[in-house]
Amino acid sequence: MRRRTFITLLGGGAAAWPLATRAQQPAMPVVGYLSSRSPDDTTHLLAGFRQGLADGGFIEHQNVTIEYRWALGQYDHLPALATELTRLPLVVVVSTGGEPAALAAKAATSTIPIVFGTGTDPVKAGQVASYNRPGSNATGINFQTADMEAKRLGLLHELMPQAKHIVVLYNPKFAAAEGQLQDVREAARTLGLQISALHASTDDEINAAFRTMVQQQTAALILAADPFFDTRRSQLVVLAAYNRLPAIYQFREYAAAGGLMSYGIDAIDAYRQIGIYAARILKGARPVDLPVMQPTKFELVIILKTAKILVLDVTDKLLARADEVIE
Repeated sequence: MRRRTFITLLGGGAAAWPLATRAQQPAMPVVGYLSSRSPDDTTHLLAGFRQGLADGGFIEHQNVTIEYRWALGQYDHLPALATELTRLPLVVVVSTGGEPAALAAKAATSTIPIVFGTGTDPVKAGQVASYNRPGSNATGINFQTADMEAKRLGLLHELMPQAKHIVVLYNPKFAAAEGQLQDVREAARTLGLQISALHASTDDEINAAFRTMVQQQTAALILAADPFFDTRRSQLVVLAAYNRLPAIYQFREYAAAGGLMSYGIDAIDAYRQIGIYAARILKGARPVDLPVMQPTKFELVIILKTAKILVLDVTDKLLARADEVIE
C-alpha cells in the first residue's frame, strides 16, 4: 500500500498545492515486455506475470507501467521491437516466448537488466555465463520445453505402442529446431519407431503439413515446442481433431483446448516467477545476483474425451502417472 501524506493547507495559496504536489511525484518505473507470442494466446500467462509483480509489491497502473511489444510469432520482428523498447526509460526488460525474444533483448541492450523466459539452455545460447552466476545483465528461467521432445515421444509411444510411423512438426525458423529433431530421432531409434519430420512456419504451411500427414496415414504427431505454434494453438488443435490425429503438445493450454495430451511445465507459475524476478530488480536487485531458475515439476495432462473420440485406450498405468485427467 502506498504511503499517504496528509498536508494541512493554510492561507490563500492552498488552491495551488494539489497541482504542485502532483508535479513533484516521481514517475512510475517502466517495465518493457517483449514477447514472441501474442496477447490473445497469453492472457492466462500475463495474469501469472502480473501476480508475480504483485507478490513483489508492484501493480500495473498503480505503481508500475508496462510497455508491451508483441511479435505475433514472427521472429524477424523481434530485433526492431527490442530496440524500440530499449529506447524507453526502462528499469527492466522482460522477454517471454522463448529463445528468440531472449536473444533479441540481449542483442538490444547490455546495460538494462533483462529477465527472460526461455525454453532452451541459456548458457549454450550465450545469454548467461552460468546458472548460478549469470554474469551479465540477464537472468530468468529455463522452461526446458525444447528439451522434452524425447520424453513426449516416449509418452505418446506408451499411449499408442502399435503406432510405428510418427511425425514431428517443427518450425525451421526456430533456433532450437535442429536440436529438437535430433533428440526425437535418437529417442525413436531407441524405441524402434519411424519418425518423419515436417516443417511449418506459416499458417499455409501448417495446413499443408496436415494434408501430408493425412496422405501418409500418419499414426500420431509430436508438435515440437515452439512459440510460433503457441500463437496458432487453436488452428493446430482443430486440425488434429478434424483429421483424427493423436498428438502430444508442450503446454496444458493445448490439452485444455481439446488436444489429446500435453507434457511440460506449469507455465502460469513460471510466468509468476518471471514477475517476481522483475519485481526484485525494480527494488534494486542485480541480474548477476539472481540465479537462473529451472522447473522442478513437469505435468502430464490427458483429455479422456479426446482419447475416446480417437478410440484410444488409455491404460490405468498411464492414467496413474497423469497429473491431471480431464473427462
